[in-house]
Amino acid sequence: MKKILSAVMAGAVALSLTACGGNSASSASTASSAAPAASASEPAAALQTVNPGKLTVATSPDFAPYEFYYIDENGDAQLSGFDVALAGVIADKLGLELEVIPMDFDGILMELQSGNVDIGLAGFSPDPERAETFDFSDIYYLGGQSFCVTKDNLDKYKDYSDFDGKSVGAQTGSIQMKLANENTPNANIVGLSKVTDVINELISGKLDGAFIETAVAECYAKNYPELALAWDVPYEAEGSAVALKKGNDALLAAVNSVIAEVKEDGTMDQLVAEANELASDSDNVFEGMLKEDAASEAASASEAASTSEAASASSAA
Repeated sequence: MKKILSAVMAGAVALSLTACGGNSASSASTASSAAPAASASEPAAALQTVNPGKLTVATSPDFAPYEFYYIDENGDAQLSGFDVALAGVIADKLGLELEVIPMDFDGILMELQSGNVDIGLAGFSPDPERAETFDFSDIYYLGGQSFCVTKDNLDKYKDYSDFDGKSVGAQTGSIQMKLANENTPNANIVGLSKVTDVINELISGKLDGAFIETAVAECYAKNYPELALAWDVPYEAEGSAVALKKGNDALLAAVNSVIAEVKEDGTMDQLVAEANELASDSDNVFEGMLKEDAASEAASASEAASTSEAASASSAA
């Protein structure tokens, strides 16, 4: 995807999305229209969230078609992707206001564990190691993992042993990094904070290979003919799930209920198709953090901390 400079300069960024008819990204708007508004506040009242009446979602907007910025006709960066759209549906169904906080991928689970956000939506694979610390929803999207090289080298490499002593990349803190360590232990494994960085390093020749989520790799390959998916990477925890802090059983059950509904009625397929269509418009796609994102993340953490302190003071009194 091309990093559009106008995105960095955009004045309005849809960081706070109101579930019932508020300003939202293109795909999030689709999500809101696809799901009926909650008929009553009873589900919301029964749920424990960081901020009452609000669903606070952390995501990493460098992972098209899951989450990314789309530059609209006014030159504004709109948070888009089927994860963002799914967040909108979940909030609608539960009668909650939606706030989406963009951040680096390796910070999402940290924010969850700290209690600063309610859920993480960033193409998470619910592997057993993560599940020891976090709760995960049912799978909402079946995906896979791929090992990628440049097209010029596609016939050069036959298996992982060909990468002994070579440079192999993956996103820091991701399942792909785990796969790199397991499958290419004798390679020089390079961790990069963003998938866009992994792709750029691979195409420029600084990396010889890279582990990338299949849907993401396919999305990039449409716009970068130099990129090739060499082979599938078997992995026990295929698919993506919503991540939650352990112990919030009511919210987990509510999220699972929405996931079951959108999978059964075809809404999830629609959201994925629309996100793929947006992501294919590479001239209007920006992947990464905007300047506004850091400020939004810090403000949300401060708000969560203040809410927690107020609750503690009230209970102490």
